[in-house]
Amino acid sequence: MLLTELLPADRIRLPLQATDKSGVLKELVDFLVERSGGNAAEILAAVRDREAVLSTGIGFGIAIPHAKSPSAESLALVAGVASRPIPFEAIDGEPVRLFFLLIGPESAAGLHVKALSRIARVVRRESVREALLAAPTPEAFVRVIAAAED
Repeated sequence: MLLTELLPADRIRLPLQATDKSGVLKELVDFLVERSGGNAAEILAAVRDREAVLSTGIGFGIAIPHAKSPSAESLALVAGVASRPIPFEAIDGEPVRLFFLLIGPESAAGLHVKALSRIARVVRRESVREALLAAPTPEAFVRVIAAAED
């Protein structure tokens, strides 16, 4: 599975408008539902429940909020970049600018884990993170992901 298969340019929001954690989660969920369908309130509740267990801020200015929801028909991914760092209770205590929201049904649990791993692997390199943050368009963002997956 390649991230570019799950993340075409129309699933990338540059820049995010929200200025706090709660707002970013809602904006990303609404954005995902516009593209993939599902019940926004149900998906947002699942994402918030997951965040309550442990922050999905993985460090280095990245968060990968994710959840399983019966409202999701299949695995869906959106991404966004915040203009300013957002406090997110990340494991390293640093604020976040780069967000990937992953939602899927229980039946896609294996693919869900693979996608999370793939995202983490792609963004682990500082040069990739910097290029994603600097991407001027969603298409440029996708090109960075595609190059990092090679």
